[in-house]
Amino acid sequence: MNFKRNLILFFCLFIVSYKSEAQIIPPGLGETNMASWLAFGVQQDLDTLKGQGWSSTSYLGFGRVSDPDNYNLIQKPSIFIINQEFKNKFTENWEYSLALSYRTQKNYSKAAPYGRDDPATKQEFRVYGRLSYVFKTSFVEITPTLRQEVQNYFTGNFGTYPEKLRLRSRFRVKFKFPLSEDGMHKMSFYSEQLFSSSLSSDPERWTRFEYKDSRFSLYYTLSPTSIPWDFNLGYMNNLIGKKDVITAHYIGMDLIWKNPFNRHY
Repeated sequence: MNFKRNLILFFCLFIVSYKSEAQIIPPGLGETNMASWLAFGVQQDLDTLKGQGWSSTSYLGFGRVSDPDNYNLIQKPSIFIINQEFKNKFTENWEYSLALSYRTQKNYSKAAPYGRDDPATKQEFRVYGRLSYVFKTSFVEITPTLRQEVQNYFTGNFGTYPEKLRLRSRFRVKFKFPLSEDGMHKMSFYSEQLFSSSLSSDPERWTRFEYKDSRFSLYYTLSPTSIPWDFNLGYMNNLIGKKDVITAHYIGMDLIWKNPFNRHY
């Protein structure tokens, strides 16, 4: 009942109120105790009027995870991501995004020694679209978003992976609070719920579309006025499953270079 009530509340927030700036939130890395995430991004406005029309965001990201018996967040490599997204802010409040992503991830054994010497590799091509609305007040921005994804999986040598295809819906609300009048310091809180259905390879059969996990993130952003950079540091808590819930903790950091191809910042 609590889950259903929270879901209804979320949809109400979505109807009344995302501005795709700032943080590059960590991806889910499965059942791990601790994980670390580092990303570098480039954000470029493609129209002459800054903040309106089309913009591009490209980033490279790296993730590392701990073994199941410790909390060493940099113990072993987990994921590498290349992501390209184009966003169109078509009104003052509404915007949509289209993106393509490539990911390669190591899947370690859950039994000691945890497959460190020869982990299985999963490769992924992902296409997604995002629709967002920005609701502003004098002290907070509420920016919900609906994101639809298609994920295609392969083995390390591009062979058939047991999970061939996944269709996933992500529902997120972001609350951004300015900590200074000049906008140099900000805090952001994210609440995101994920639902999906998967197509297996052998036999080819779709699973039921259902809730999979929730992600809650808290991020601090430093945006110096003298240089075109955003510096982000944050924490994400990933709750996996519905009954026997598994908890994973993430520490994330990313740097975003804004409008590097403009003559003046």
